[in-house]
Amino acid sequence: MATRDHLRHEMAIRLLTVSHIDQLTPSMVRVTLIGDALEDFSAPGPTDHVKVFFPDPATGELTIPELRADGLHRPTDGVIISRDYTPRQFRPAPFGAAELDIDFVLHAPDAAHGNPKDPAGGGPASAWAAAAHPGDEIAVAGPRGSHLAPRDVSEAVLIADETALPAFTRWLDLLPASTRITALLDVADEEVEPYLTSEQLKRASVEWLYREDGPGQLDEAVRSLDFAPDVYVWAAGEASSLVPVRRYLKHDAGLRPDQLDVQGYWKRGIVNRDHHEPIDPSDPD
Repeated sequence: MATRDHLRHEMAIRLLTVSHIDQLTPSMVRVTLIGDALEDFSAPGPTDHVKVFFPDPATGELTIPELRADGLHRPTDGVIISRDYTPRQFRPAPFGAAELDIDFVLHAPDAAHGNPKDPAGGGPASAWAAAAHPGDEIAVAGPRGSHLAPRDVSEAVLIADETALPAFTRWLDLLPASTRITALLDVADEEVEPYLTSEQLKRASVEWLYREDGPGQLDEAVRSLDFAPDVYVWAAGEASSLVPVRRYLKHDAGLRPDQLDVQGYWKRGIVNRDHHEPIDPSDPD
């Protein structure tokens, strides 16, 4: 049985400042945040997420909920704009400022929505990240909890599109060194490849699937795999494309619920989808 321990964290909303920005690929940037509020930050799980609050593009005003003893309270005015993101890396600093890295896709990762190189295809979060400068302020809430990586699997299969690459790299960091990892990365084209370091590429057997080469590649790649009895499979990305993947793994490959975690990080035509929603309501867990 693949066991993932669960930790709870005290809720916090942290006002943070952009320290610097790194261009990772033509379509992805890493924003490094600093602030005294990071002192007690913790995100030890590979799929942890925080809610990031962005300024209103129309006014530049950053509006965030107020955290009270009885929970979160929405302010009476102002526009709240938030999205969920994986905290890519947190570096506590006993001698200096703690740093939190969050990686952003600068445009919609679905090439069917227009030119995949055009940042204008993204929403307010990617627009903010594309224009961010040191000194800009945003707020980060959470994480509320952490599901740790399983400690008792000999083999893991990890499936991700661009939006899930930060979580994918956290899996590489946090799975036991003895776990053999197979990765299927469903991305627009080869320009995404520099996101992974040479060390990360050595950690897993990676197959790049380029959507510009045509549909159906992910399904075919998943069906071609042989699964060990104790395999753990994690998949995240566009919800609709992962429905047939989940159905195959659950029903045809016969994976148990504790061996399978499929998350829809976004969905075509849906703005700010809650990734906690069932990926396939007709076939719940």
